[in-house]
This record gives sequence, structure tokens and C-alpha cells, in this order.
Amino acid sequence: MNRDLAEKYVSDLDLALRYQVSRVTPWRWAKKGTFPSPIKLGPNCTRWKLSEIEAWEASKEAAA
Repeated sequence: MNRDLAEKYVSDLDLALRYQVSRVTPWRWAKKGTFPSPIKLGPNCTRWKLSEIEAWEASKEAAA
């Protein structure tokens, strides 16, 4: 099975709930380069790859 087809994606709302921040914050972090970049899936659909979010979290834990 192609890994990309099994990839899970999360929205800015999902991330806001996950980190208890506003929906704008993940966008700001990504723009600053301190957070994974989102992927445009369609004209009105931009999401983050959950695997990249989890890898980012693991790197933050390792650095702590």
C-alpha cells in the first residue's frame, strides 16, 4: 500500500485544540519556520501531515 494514501492530515483547528492555542498560531509558527509547513490539498483545503507533527513533537521532547 502506498504510504501517502495512508497518511493522516490535521487541520489548523485540530492543532489549536492539540496545543491549546488559537487557530492562527500554527500558521504563524509555520511562517516563522519553527513548525512543519502545511500542504495544500485543494483550492480550499490546507492541512498538516500528522506524521510531520508527531516528528516535530518528538524532536522537541528530545531537545528538552
